[in-house]
Amino acid sequence: MVSEFGYSMPRYFTKMDDLGNALKKVNTKNAEELLAVEAEIDAEVERIKTGGKPTEKVNAGGEWTAWQRIDYLVEPGTWCPLHTIYDPTANEEGTTGVIDGLGKVNGKWVVVIASDNKYVAGAWIPGQADNITRVTDIAKRMNLPLVWILNCSGVKLSDQEQVYANRIGGGTPFYRHNELEQLGLPVIVGIYGTNPAGGGYHSISPTILIAHKNANMAVGGAGIVGGMSPKGYIDEEAAQSLIDATRKFKSTPPGRVEIHHGVTGFFREVAESEEEVLDAIKKYVGALPSYNPEFFRVATPAEPKFSGEDLRSIVPANQKRGYDIYEVLARLFDNSEHKEYKPDYGLEMYTGIAKIDGFLCGFVANKQGILKNYPEYTKEYIGVGGKLYHQGLIKMSEFVTLCNRDKLPIVWIQDTTGIDVGDIAESAELLGLGQSLIYSIQNSDIPQMEITLRKGTAAAHYVLGGPQGAKTNAFSLGTATTEINVMHGETAAAAMYSRRLVKDQDSGKSLDGTIAKMNELIQTYAENSRPVYCAKKGFVDEVVKMPALRNYIKAFVGGVYQNPKSICPVHQMVTPRVIKDHMDVYVNKCTEREREV
Repeated sequence: MVSEFGYSMPRYFTKMDDLGNALKKVNTKNAEELLAVEAEIDAEVERIKTGGKPTEKVNAGGEWTAWQRIDYLVEPGTWCPLHTIYDPTANEEGTTGVIDGLGKVNGKWVVVIASDNKYVAGAWIPGQADNITRVTDIAKRMNLPLVWILNCSGVKLSDQEQVYANRIGGGTPFYRHNELEQLGLPVIVGIYGTNPAGGGYHSISPTILIAHKNANMAVGGAGIVGGMSPKGYIDEEAAQSLIDATRKFKSTPPGRVEIHHGVTGFFREVAESEEEVLDAIKKYVGALPSYNPEFFRVATPAEPKFSGEDLRSIVPANQKRGYDIYEVLARLFDNSEHKEYKPDYGLEMYTGIAKIDGFLCGFVANKQGILKNYPEYTKEYIGVGGKLYHQGLIKMSEFVTLCNRDKLPIVWIQDTTGIDVGDIAESAELLGLGQSLIYSIQNSDIPQMEITLRKGTAAAHYVLGGPQGAKTNAFSLGTATTEINVMHGETAAAAMYSRRLVKDQDSGKSLDGTIAKMNELIQTYAENSRPVYCAKKGFVDEVVKMPALRNYIKAFVGGVYQNPKSICPVHQMVTPRVIKDHMDVYVNKCTEREREV
């Protein structure tokens, strides 16, 4: 569809450089391996969706589940779930009790989070505060509104020591809500059910409060109110007092609609039905400021020329096998086109700009394979893709700085075995250059996302825009081939037990015991580096099917351009000009002076 808006500098962006080739043959064996891992993730998701109170019983009680509410609220085809199987404390529920992700509501990108009312009536349970903090961080970094679907019965009291206190604990989200509001980012909440104590502050801390007719919010519920004069023990008198309070507040719970709509006016609106609460949320989201997407587009949106399904054939499940990163990128970029920054320098890294749904975005990715006559600082060995060297680290710092200047979001695609090591590497200043890249990222003020496509290893994992970049990283994704660890299991076993092996041999002891411990460590590393483990522990914010990666990138880029904190006019950008001039002068040698010769 042709836009009614014109595009700036069309010679740079309308037609960029072609990328990739059609897949010659489907790698069935590799695809089946990846599908098996994806099925494992699907089984975990299904366990959470079907766990807790059965959907039929929730519906029979006159309520929808959180999943049904999200389905009604979010526009079809835009939902990008995050933290679905996140469970850092391995609690008995097997979930943090909230559901969240990115999606469009009434035509606008928002961050959505919902109390999972199938588990302990939506109560605070271990890991939930960490999950909510991640979600508020996403809203902050992407400059997006936060939408809550709240149904929180307060703290699960038997786990209070894991929920209530700590630096990131039960009260942290209420500060985060106010932080978002002070940044000009509204928090809109639809309130269902009974929300006492921590649920009450959940309800009152957002910007706009929309209540179901049966909802309530209060400082405390019946049990709390009835137990506010403790003796240090329970006797029959105290028990009867609790019984009386519970009977009273069960029939007339504190903080009902009559109070917080009719008296305090805290509830902006009261809705008669499940749908009307969500329709009201849509109405208020529609009133929020946002740019027409065409304002920032540089070209008409286009799908890649090649299918995302190809990625299951392109990216090997075997971590020791290489692949062509350009073929991966060709399945992500609009029309499979791009402009690469300094392809002749820093050969281990791809840096470049491309269009995502018509918006300009920066990309950084590891290349794979043997790098002949590289790195330039030694003849002792040759470079290997996935490892970081002197030039690559400098190139990335330059590129991040340019993208920051031009206000271009960045997507990092990791498959790294680490940074070059040894005295040669130290002499080449790699330690300092790695930290220099971290400085460049921290010095930027542009949203960034990261995909650990396969390996995320050693210092390179956080140097390459990893989730540790708290100021800039919005979220991180994994895939069926993701493996995150400080080093490979065999390397770790060698580092831990090599001296023990020498000692055993010198003392005439059998090596069997130490070898057994080494193999046990290797197995532990393998189990604790797999995609499911990474998602549960929060090493990544979601493990995503290969063909769905572009959907998440579109959500990220579209969300960033919806209402950016700062902008750079397209005709004042430097990055596309630097790319063109470097290619013309140093690579293709096609300047006017060259033509004259």
